[in-house]
Amino acid sequence: MAAALVTLEKSAKGGMQKFFKYVPAVVLCYLIAMLLCTLGVWDMAETKPAYSALKNNLTYAMIFAMLLRCNIRKVLKLGPKMLIGFFSATLTIMIGFVCAFVLMKGTIGSDVWMGLCALCGSWIGGSGNMVAMQDALPVDPGAYACALTLNTVCYSVWIALLIFMVRYSSKWDKSVKADTSKLSAIADVANEEVEKEKKAKATSGDWVWMIGLALIVSALSQWVGAKMGAGFAGMGLKMFDKGTCTTLFVTVLGLACAMTPLGKLPAANELSSVLLYAVVALLATQAPLNALIEAPMWVVYGVFILVLHVVGMYILSKLFHWDLCMVSTASVANIGGPASAPIIAVAYNPNYAGIGVLMGIFGQAIGNFFGLGMGCTNGTCGAIAGAVLLAGFKNSTGNLEHPDSKAS
Repeated sequence: MAAALVTLEKSAKGGMQKFFKYVPAVVLCYLIAMLLCTLGVWDMAETKPAYSALKNNLTYAMIFAMLLRCNIRKVLKLGPKMLIGFFSATLTIMIGFVCAFVLMKGTIGSDVWMGLCALCGSWIGGSGNMVAMQDALPVDPGAYACALTLNTVCYSVWIALLIFMVRYSSKWDKSVKADTSKLSAIADVANEEVEKEKKAKATSGDWVWMIGLALIVSALSQWVGAKMGAGFAGMGLKMFDKGTCTTLFVTVLGLACAMTPLGKLPAANELSSVLLYAVVALLATQAPLNALIEAPMWVVYGVFILVLHVVGMYILSKLFHWDLCMVSTASVANIGGPASAPIIAVAYNPNYAGIGVLMGIFGQAIGNFFGLGMGCTNGTCGAIAGAVLLAGFKNSTGNLEHPDSKAS
């Protein structure tokens, strides 16, 4: 199925090409597998052992292979302005997640925060991070399915909207008094780094070496993660369980190896894509479509986050005079990752492709950390918000000695 979708996407023309631009093959792979699961094409109980044996081994191998191309030293050449813009987009998205959860948890359910954290990881670097969060946190398959639906709908609309806004960029730039004088110089540096990354075609030997290395790292990471999780549990820090520790370890190891000769290994990028399709399809085998009953409110949740994101970025653009090209590219580098950010950058100028690629790679590198951070935040923000509201109510009424105040 994945092979057919990738082939169709690669050969698509006209209307189908536009369709795949907004609904990538990897998303269709997940949705079709969910449909087959719902129709009972396979027995979920009978396939569960194979699922359990494959998922973790392939997921951590994918994360390692994906991060081998994330050389932080090269990303830093984008300069402080672009990196501050990227982190500002990240911050406004995270604020949107927390605010939306506090306001809407009664509608979508307060026990689905794990699925939202997986989505947050995806909105800071792309689909690979969403897969990693699904394993690092105890994400319910139904919540994950709803999060994926939200991601598909909002991502598609968001890409289309940002492309549409290119024609109105001059109005944004004029409104925020944007300074675009250094953008071309940044683009030249970024394109130079991307050109250096172009490698010779991988041989069969490269593939064997890369697959073996990724699987060894996966096994090692799971062993280390189990030891770390047990150690944290002994200290009373049970939130750092095996899945969380394994994800953190393999992420740090991948980023460290990316700055060594291992980061130049052929086939790393291709293998990470192959594993992404395998893991995404695998996850969908345990996620029937009837879990999407709550999806409409999840989409509202996603739209609310994007509205807060736009408002926040506009305010910051007024302060720092950021042009719409940089803001849009930073936004999609977070929400879509390295595959989507160049689309938006090139819509402004063909020479800006490198900016989109490097920013997207950076999002891919930090998405796991921020997604796990949101796990801690969303797990407690409801309780904190409730305490603040209750304190305000007591202060406004003066009723500090109500017999039910502790229960409240």
